[in-house]
Amino acid sequence: MDITPATRKKVIFVDDQVSNLLIGRNVLSPDYDVFTVPSAEKMFALLKKIDPDLILLDIEMPEMNGYEAIEILKNEPKTLEIPVIFLTAKTDAGSELKGLELGAIDYISKPFSPPLLLKRIDNHLLFAVQKQELQKYNKDLEDIVKAKTETIVELQNAVLETVAELVETRDETTGGHIERTQVYLKTLFDGLKETGIYNEEIKDWDVEMIVRSAQLHDVGKISIREDVLNKPGKLTKDEFEEMKKHTIIGGKIIEHIQERTTEQPFLEYTKTMAVSHHEKWDGTGYPYGLKGEEIPLEGRLMSIVDVYDALVSERPYKKAFSHNEAVQIIKDGSGTQFEPALVDLFLREQNKFEETAKNIRKSHLFGAMDD
Repeated sequence: MDITPATRKKVIFVDDQVSNLLIGRNVLSPDYDVFTVPSAEKMFALLKKIDPDLILLDIEMPEMNGYEAIEILKNEPKTLEIPVIFLTAKTDAGSELKGLELGAIDYISKPFSPPLLLKRIDNHLLFAVQKQELQKYNKDLEDIVKAKTETIVELQNAVLETVAELVETRDETTGGHIERTQVYLKTLFDGLKETGIYNEEIKDWDVEMIVRSAQLHDVGKISIREDVLNKPGKLTKDEFEEMKKHTIIGGKIIEHIQERTTEQPFLEYTKTMAVSHHEKWDGTGYPYGLKGEEIPLEGRLMSIVDVYDALVSERPYKKAFSHNEAVQIIKDGSGTQFEPALVDLFLREQNKFEETAKNIRKSHLFGAMDD
């Protein structure tokens, strides 16, 4: 085996018979840096100074035998991965099986054949090198996949934020609405996990992705006429009918994107919220008049956060309600507009909603002053 000094591997040879140590050193030293020790105790002392690539370990030794020594080696993080080959005069299958069960990679009978000993070590160290290379390759591959995944997520976020900002720019009445509803939605999801409500339904959901997808729940407003979208007063019946179309339009926009991409789960969440966030628990909502659990859970959650934010936000056609007034309105809508169980959850988390509203408005205020 042609190994240059820079790549020479270290082998510890442990045997209480001096003659075996001498033979082992003579056989291995042309190719390896060999450290010979007469006992397991001295091996452990040596391991504090060097990191071997392989240990040749005699089984039958006084004070501490090979079985006892390998158990210690395999229970220490520093020595766990060091390959161990047992050397023994025992030839019964039970002894060999015990050694392998304790973590040895091979079993060589004594008296050993020097060429066979050398070949076995060469093969095992070659395998160890290949294993390390494979682990490095897998790690590099994981890093590449992770980097590409992060790039995809960054791209998704950039697209979401850009489109959401475009929608919000057209709708002059809802500044900060998208940012706030994302935080409110995350608050409700955290509450679902803490209380166990709908645990089975949401256990496999990608909550982070759903919350990010919520940015486009009003994407359909991009096609609503400007005079309707930003009307300072109450909408007429016809104008309201046009405004209601933003749910259907939003779903079609997402479907149009789905036809051109493989990111189906991400977009499915987005479409569900875009279409269903104005449905009502009693079936009087739009666009389809869905009732109760016919309404997707994402839409039922989004409905609460969407209404809360609309209530506590100032509009050209109304003043902002106080937090307590908004809470009471949502409470009164339990069983009609909103699912009772989710209203209870909202009431449990209401203080977090109030704090979120204050913090985001404050950050927007100072941001505007900085501008």
